[in-house]
Amino acid sequence: MLETVTFFDKRLMSVELQTLEVTLGDKRRIMVDAFGRYRITDPLRFYQTVRNESGVVLRLNPVVLGSLSSVLGGVELSSLLSDARISAMNKIRDEVNRGAKSFGIDVVDVRIKKTDLPPQNSEAICKRMMSEREREARELRAKGVEMSKIIKSTADMENAIALSDAEAKVQMLIADGELEANKIYVNAYSRDEEFFVFFQSLDAYKTSFAEDNTTFVLSPKGRFFKTMTSGV
Repeated sequence: MLETVTFFDKRLMSVELQTLEVTLGDKRRIMVDAFGRYRITDPLRFYQTVRNESGVVLRLNPVVLGSLSSVLGGVELSSLLSDARISAMNKIRDEVNRGAKSFGIDVVDVRIKKTDLPPQNSEAICKRMMSEREREARELRAKGVEMSKIIKSTADMENAIALSDAEAKVQMLIADGELEANKIYVNAYSRDEEFFVFFQSLDAYKTSFAEDNTTFVLSPKGRFFKTMTSGV
């Protein structure tokens, strides 16, 4: 008679479970990656029901996924992302352990390894986020253009005011200079009329002969050359 011996590991072992799409209590859908840890407590029953570790995956996977669906179906996403998740996972573990007793194993832990949005939801969210960012960018650009116009308008107004003030000051200085010059002329005229006429004539000559190619056709006896010929 041929006999074979089968050995079973009594250490804690892990099993990776297939990804499951779950609808949460707030109607949101998420993809859940979970794993479990178990220990063989009844080798004979284990051999008779699942035979090996591969059999554990096949038999335990639907049990865990069914528990995940039922428990997480009453949990909102906000709770799943908080410390309340521990209570939900303990409940899943207890349900799975009760279902796994018939396999000769004791499930000591069930954990969610990763949660994600379904591909279609992720794409929709990405598009919505891109649309939102584009809207914010348009608003920022519009505000920038508006601020630019305000700054330019303010600068133009301040520049116009500054130019106007400067022009007014220049005109005032010119007027003051002309007034002062007239006072000097009047004072000079009142003191010495002949010298004033002489000075005015020299100023007229200076202005008239400023250019090298200036040509005059005048009578030498005219009043214009009176000062120059008075001593002749």
